[in-house]
Amino acid sequence: MSFVSTRGASPPASLGDAVAAGLAPDGGLYVPASLAPLGADACVALRGADFHAVAAACAPALFGPDIPPSSLAALLADALDFPMPLVEVEPGVWALELFHGPTHAFKDVGARTMARLLARFHAGGTPFTVLVATSGDTGGAVAQAFHGLPGTRVVVLYPDGQVTPVQEAQFTTLGGNVTAVAVAGTFDDCQRLVKEAFGDPALAARARLTSANSINIGRLLPQALYYAWAALQFDEPPVVSVPSGNFGNLTAGLLAHRLGVPIAGFVAATGANDVVPKYLATGRFEAQPSRRTVANAMDVGNPSNLERMRWLVNEDVGRLRALVAGSVHADAEVVATIRDLLERRGYLCDPHSAIGYLGATRAPVHPGTRAPRVFLATAHPAKFRDVVEPAIGRAVPLPPALADALARDRSIVRMPPDLAALAAVITA
Repeated sequence: MSFVSTRGASPPASLGDAVAAGLAPDGGLYVPASLAPLGADACVALRGADFHAVAAACAPALFGPDIPPSSLAALLADALDFPMPLVEVEPGVWALELFHGPTHAFKDVGARTMARLLARFHAGGTPFTVLVATSGDTGGAVAQAFHGLPGTRVVVLYPDGQVTPVQEAQFTTLGGNVTAVAVAGTFDDCQRLVKEAFGDPALAARARLTSANSINIGRLLPQALYYAWAALQFDEPPVVSVPSGNFGNLTAGLLAHRLGVPIAGFVAATGANDVVPKYLATGRFEAQPSRRTVANAMDVGNPSNLERMRWLVNEDVGRLRALVAGSVHADAEVVATIRDLLERRGYLCDPHSAIGYLGATRAPVHPGTRAPRVFLATAHPAKFRDVVEPAIGRAVPLPPALADALARDRSIVRMPPDLAALAAVITA
C-alpha cells in the first residue's frame, strides 16, 4: 500500500516519504491509495476490545507494510500511553474524551505518533524543520511531541492575540528546538504561509521542511484508530459528531469508515466558520475570511482537509452528504450549553466539545433511530477558562501541566504575514 496525492500529479510515496514531505510535490495532500476493509467477522471479534487491541488490528491496513505489525503496535503503544475514555453524558449520548494526553488536547494523538514515525524513518542526516500553523491546540501538541527530539527543529506559527493564554504558554515556553512565531494576521494567514513555504522549492530543500499540521498524513492515520475503538464498543453503529475547523479530525473518521469501521454517519459540527456545512447544503465551496468565535481552534475559513474529503468521495457531494451532516452553532448557544451540561448532567466541557455535543443531539442524522450518539471531546475545559469560567460562574482548576506552562517565561518572535519574513525565521 502506498500514498497518493489528492491532485493525482505526483508519483505514489511510501509512508516514510509521505510523512517527511507533508505536502505532495503537486501541492496535493497524501491519502492511502487503497484500504483493505476489516470485514464483518473482524469487527465482531474486536467488539468490546481495549484500545490497543483495536489499534493493533486496524493500524496495518492504515499505515501500510513499511513497519512490521509488531513494531507498529509497539510504536502506537508508546505514543498513545494515555486513556481515551467513553463517558455517558446523558442516556444515549457519549463523550469520547481525547484530552487526557500531555497537552490536554486531542492533537496529542497525531503529534506524538507522527514524531515517532519521523524518528523511525529518518534518524540521522540533515535536521528537519517541522513547520506548523496553529489556531490553538496543534501548536502545543506538536511542540511537546518534538521538543528535544534529535534532528528536528519546530517552528510554530500562530495568529497573534488569537489563542488563549494557556494554549500560547504550551508552545512559547519550551525553548530549545522550538521557535514560536506570532503572525500579525489570522490562522488562515498562518496556514497560507505554511503552504507557500512548501511551494518554494529552494526554501523547502534548504530547511528540509516537513509539516505537522493535519495536512500531514502522519497526523491523520492514528486519529482513525480512536474512531474504530469507540465504534466497536457499541452493539450498533454510532453517529459521531466532530467539532470541526480544519477538518482533519473528520477526515480521519472518514478513513476509519472506509476501513470498514461500523459508523452510521458523521456530523460536521461548527461555529460561525461554516464553509463545509454550506458546501454540503449547496454543493459549492466558497472560502471565507475566518471569524473569531469562542471555539478559537475551529476558526478556519478555508479548511485544508476538505480536499481530502472530496477525494474520498470522488468529488461527489451527494456521497458526502450521505455520510456527513452539517450542524452550525452560534457562540451564545455554545456558552449556554457549557452551563446547561454542568447544571443538568454534572459534565464540564470546553467550547469545542460543547459544539460536538450540540451536533450529536441536534443534527438530523438518522432521526428516529436508536443509534448511539458520540461526540468528540477534544480539549480540557481548563484550556479555555476565559470562556468556561464566565459560563459556569466558578473557577476551573488547572491540571499541573498547564499550571507549570503558565508559570514559565515566554519567548516569541513576531512577524508580518509574508513569506520573506518567514524565510528569514526558518533560515536564521
